[in-house]
Amino acid sequence: MTIITLMSDFGLKDGNVGVMKGVMLGIAPLAQIVDVSHLIQPQDILEAALILRRSAPFFPSGTIHVVVVDPGVGTERRPIGARLGSQVYVGPDNGTVTLLAEYGNERGWELEFFRLDRPEYWLGEVSQVFHGRDIFAPTAAYLANGLRLDQVGSLLSDPVLLKLPKPVSTATGWMGEVIHVDHFGNISTNILMEQLVEKDVRVRLGGEVIDGLVRTFGDGQPGDLIALFGSTGNLILAEVNGSAAQRLKVGVGEAVRVEWRSGQ
Repeated sequence: MTIITLMSDFGLKDGNVGVMKGVMLGIAPLAQIVDVSHLIQPQDILEAALILRRSAPFFPSGTIHVVVVDPGVGTERRPIGARLGSQVYVGPDNGTVTLLAEYGNERGWELEFFRLDRPEYWLGEVSQVFHGRDIFAPTAAYLANGLRLDQVGSLLSDPVLLKLPKPVSTATGWMGEVIHVDHFGNISTNILMEQLVEKDVRVRLGGEVIDGLVRTFGDGQPGDLIALFGSTGNLILAEVNGSAAQRLKVGVGEAVRVEWRSGQ
């Protein structure tokens, strides 16, 4: 039994997610389909890349990840598949695979990319607005049935990869930015744990200053603004039992400054 994960910005109202599952199960009835998220912000490729990177490593070998956050559907953007170590990506060639590919590179995974160009593995009629149903779902299902990526596509040497913002070291600490706001209003930055190990810091964002880091969301009183490391090692800001994003009124791209408090 092969696992197929499914991520999209479709929401749950209009039936699109169910239709994709129906297509996949019609071709691969023994596939196990797992919903990762269908509440990605509309057309938010970076958010999709972050959630894919956060979730994919916890799935077993052989998992196929289908991501349909696809503002370029029907244009010249390519449909692709990718072998990322022992897992597979299927989706648009728009950069959603970037962070997972970087994660794999750091760990020595073998990476291969393929342009999905074998229409015999798509539905018979392909809509210009729903490649999730007509190209990605059937391709993933055929892969779950045992086909290889080189049977459903041709090797590709130039996949689209996002140019992601990197934190900058300064004389007094680090300058980074907000890269994600989660369901709870917690603010994730691109500053990483390894950059702040054993550092006594002050964090500045949205006109607020947070002195020091804590270990858990419970290390503060309701309403306190805290800074800590999230499950993927990124520095995050949170309001205890509240929403830091709503309180600070900041979003993706906002500058975050971390300063050494002890003059390191």
